[in-house]
Amino acid sequence: MKPSSRITIRDVAATAGVSVATVSKVLNARYGVSAATSAHVQSVIRELGYEASLVAQSLRNHKTNVIGILVADLEPFSTELLKGAAKAIKGTGYELVVYSAGGRTGDQAGWEQRYLSRLSGTLIDGAVLVTPTVVDVDYGTAVVAVDPHAGPTGLPTVDSDNLTGARLGAEHLLQLGHRRIAMITGRPDLESSRQREQGFREAMRDAGVPVDPDLIEVGDYDPDSSAAAARLLLGRPDRPTAIFGANDVSAIAAVEVAASMGLRVPDDLSVVGFDNVPEAALASPALTTVEQPIHAMGHRAIELLIGLIHGEEIDATHVRLPTRLVVRQSTRAL
Repeated sequence: MKPSSRITIRDVAATAGVSVATVSKVLNARYGVSAATSAHVQSVIRELGYEASLVAQSLRNHKTNVIGILVADLEPFSTELLKGAAKAIKGTGYELVVYSAGGRTGDQAGWEQRYLSRLSGTLIDGAVLVTPTVVDVDYGTAVVAVDPHAGPTGLPTVDSDNLTGARLGAEHLLQLGHRRIAMITGRPDLESSRQREQGFREAMRDAGVPVDPDLIEVGDYDPDSSAAAARLLLGRPDRPTAIFGANDVSAIAAVEVAASMGLRVPDDLSVVGFDNVPEAALASPALTTVEQPIHAMGHRAIELLIGLIHGEEIDATHVRLPTRLVVRQSTRAL
């Protein structure tokens, strides 16, 4: 037997000197095997590192006790969400598998349907979809959406109060005396992005400060696009005194571009982000940002999903968690 080959139930039976049927009874805790034989077989299983195939287990029991988290890409937001999901899964009897195509171009619209078709039915009992593009379909399995593109629909969803959070970020800059405030917006196809831009505009309107259309640039939640947007904004002769990034990735890109142009943050430019991923606190200077409870979003999504899998009646199928402002060193009074 090659060291790299998969250990099978036949390998266990041969090593233990028993039949495949006996090993199967031990694995499934069935009667008909003595305590000594069962202990011996279990010892061989541990020694060989045997694990039952999820597909085979699914075919036998019609369930795998595995939950999938499906993401278009592994970036700061989804990575933090996974931490909350991993904490929630402990002690539930379920295991967690993460599936991503690595953000391949051309895999955007409808990616969650393609991913689920590969996993559901044989590998997972249910799935958490992170920022899915399509939610109003019958997936044929228990599904919870986190931060869906179109916002809450018929599918159970978890998101944060993006509109209020964006208002908090813009109001902070306004209270510091800034009036020429730019925004690097997120992905136009995401409801969270639209809500954040709306919150920014509402805060400016309520303060009686017109939004200069020349100070709004799309960053797509992407570091390269955000850096390009920041260079346009800061290269203007009437450059802004503050930039609000639709996420921390955008805001950190703006800080880095400002430094490359000889501008000091916060002396020459105040910057606010959104998300409060770990990179925000580690940035130089530490980033003032709007915190959405990403860990709690992952935790709540898993709780909702397990309830659905168990057929429980769900009290709230659309969960919206609060946001808050975290003030650090990237902003100062004008």
